[in-house]
Amino acid sequence: MRVVNIYTDGACSGNQNETNIGGWGAVLEYGEHQKELFGGELNTTNNRMEMLALLNAFQALNKDRLRIRVFSDSSYLMNCFREKWYENWYRNNWKTSKKTDVENRDLWEALFAFISLHNIEFYRVKGHVNLNSKATKVDPIFRKFIEWNGPSFTMDDFLYVTKMNNRADELANMGIGSVSQNKPD
Repeated sequence: MRVVNIYTDGACSGNQNETNIGGWGAVLEYGEHQKELFGGELNTTNNRMEMLALLNAFQALNKDRLRIRVFSDSSYLMNCFREKWYENWYRNNWKTSKKTDVENRDLWEALFAFISLHNIEFYRVKGHVNLNSKATKVDPIFRKFIEWNGPSFTMDDFLYVTKMNNRADELANMGIGSVSQNKPD
């Protein structure tokens, strides 16, 4: 079975401000085929944009029961799936371990609908790694990637995943740009 790779990123300009602009980007790969998606919203959060990137990528799939590898620099998103936070949320009626309401429940529920449809693996990557800079120390970043995701990845795999994550970041910024161009003054 061939694998669908999904690389996602979210961004939010002015994340902590009452008014801001957010964007999300995703790259889907299946064999030689590649699809890029992006979009954005006003007055949002970075976490919502990270989640919307993945949700829009899932919604772009036209088959069920796919083997999918998701790569994201969002620890919020990756930790939820890798550490199965959602199992406790279900048991606790959508409350966190601190007894507060789970934020972004609407998006979590939409994402969870796809979990049972596919065989999905989640991988964390370090965001904003400039592979073109001589100042970037790639070896320690690669070691952290292996620590997070296991030893099955080669250096070449890591470099490619990082390049694709950077592309998802560019798309997220295009999403911000598309919203800011259409924003009412």
